[in-house]
Amino acid sequence: MRETPRPRETSADSGPGLPQHRPERAFAHAGADGSGTPHRSDGRPPHTPRGARRTDLAGHPGTTPPVPGWPAPLVSGVLGLLAVLFALITWQVAVGGPLLRLDERVGARLFERGPAALTQLFSDLGGMPVALPVLACVLGYALWHRAPGLAVCAALTMAAVPALVIPLKVATARQGPLTEAVNYYPSGHTATAAVAYGASALVLLALPRPAWLRGASWPRTWMMPVAVILLTTATGIGLVLHGYHWPLDVLASWCLGPLVLAPLGWVSCRSRRRSSSRTPRC
Repeated sequence: MRETPRPRETSADSGPGLPQHRPERAFAHAGADGSGTPHRSDGRPPHTPRGARRTDLAGHPGTTPPVPGWPAPLVSGVLGLLAVLFALITWQVAVGGPLLRLDERVGARLFERGPAALTQLFSDLGGMPVALPVLACVLGYALWHRAPGLAVCAALTMAAVPALVIPLKVATARQGPLTEAVNYYPSGHTATAAVAYGASALVLLALPRPAWLRGASWPRTWMMPVAVILLTTATGIGLVLHGYHWPLDVLASWCLGPLVLAPLGWVSCRSRRRSSSRTPRC
């Protein structure tokens, strides 16, 4: 009696209870155009392993990672060190301690050194006619990009400079170099430069890059802080070399600037994260 031939089975198909291929089930997972591309709720390609999904700060899968930046413990440590140094300098100036006498000896050796025109130019970088228009242009750019909250926060940060510096000048009543006038501690020009240029950089970092700069390869995240440091350093050096301020006056304002900018830095970081979550990554 003749038997009906059976199809050959491979070793991979010989296991018991293996699922059978059903065309209607495969069609259910296919795309609307019948291309066979499955629909996925998280946008992952079919071959992406589940463990490779990007997570946010809270570990939720499928979200955009945060914008890279300085580690929070490092930032807190630096700000704490600057606060301690500023408090130490202010205490020495107020009580006329040994640090103040050392500062006067060092300053006497530095005054009127270097080209007068160049040191005057550096000193003017911290003046209101130079620093404030730069910040005003950046605030206008932020308003044009519909970021009024960021612009208001930056304006309040700048307003905090005279609110902090003027009472300290009156309380310490330090005599300036090469003059009989008082109220020279801390340096208002240095604090103005640090906060005006620093606030401008923080606002620009939180806003989208202009279209004509999107193809630029230079790292905006690093270039702007470096520019702020150079401008603030040049201002302080010019003030000391030209004889406008003692070195400790400038050093104290260098410490005060980042402390005043810290709240704006937090707001800028949050704005960058929100902007990054809305912008698709390449």
